[in-house]
Formats: sequence, C-alpha cells, structure tokens
Amino acid sequence: MAAGLPSARPMVPTVLTVDPPEDLLVTYYRLLSRRGYQVITAPTRAAGLLAVEREAPRLVISDLRLPDGDGLDIVRAARSRVPPALAIVVSALSAEPARRTALAAGASDFLPKPFEAAALLDLIQSHVPIPPPADGFR
Repeated sequence: MAAGLPSARPMVPTVLTVDPPEDLLVTYYRLLSRRGYQVITAPTRAAGLLAVEREAPRLVISDLRLPDGDGLDIVRAARSRVPPALAIVVSALSAEPARRTALAAGASDFLPKPFEAAALLDLIQSHVPIPPPADGFR
C-alpha cells in the first residue's frame, strides 16, 4: 500500500466458533468468511479457551455443551477480556432454560438449534457488523 493512502477495508472482526461437529465448524467458517469475517474454529472447550486467550475475538459463538466441558466457560472467558468479547450461545437443549442460563453467564444472545443460516447471520450482524470498505464497494 502506498504511503498516505487509506486502507481499502477497516479492521475485520474476528469470530470464534466453538462447536464439536467438524461439519458444523466448516459450515460456520464458510458462511462467515464469505460475509467478510475472520473466522477461527475450535471443536472443544479447551481449544476454545486457548483461542479466546491467543486470538482475542470480537465475537464468540459457542455451543452450550461441549465434549470436554461447559461452553459457558468460553463465554465467561471471552467476557472477562479487555475489551470484552460478545458471545452468542447456540444449543439444541430446551430453548428457554438454556437461553436463561446462557444470558445469566454473560452471553449477548442465544440461538436454539436447529437454526437457519440467515437467522445466525442476522444475529451476528446485529452485534458485530462488517464495516463497508473505504471505497464503498464490497
């Protein structure tokens, strides 16, 4: 980039997705990266906690139940960072009790599984919008 010229795109938000099924992580990655987000995936609680620490994502999407522990541990870790990350919890558990538990742990929102891709994208965009490029084109 030439000196004095503005960058073509402001900082791209990083989204961490933590969900055990590999095919779901691939779906998250494709869906979000096509929309312009930088995406990090993790299949376990341990990997998710490590990614929160190392990558400092702007948004975390985590399943409530993970093979090696509670997805809310990732929410709490993300919320304790400076600046705190936003968090969306997804779960196939009974919607209302799981939603209350997730929000009480600091989640910004809750999305029951199964969900449509458009519902997830709308929710993400409402919390962490992708800034338009400086030239107005995407």
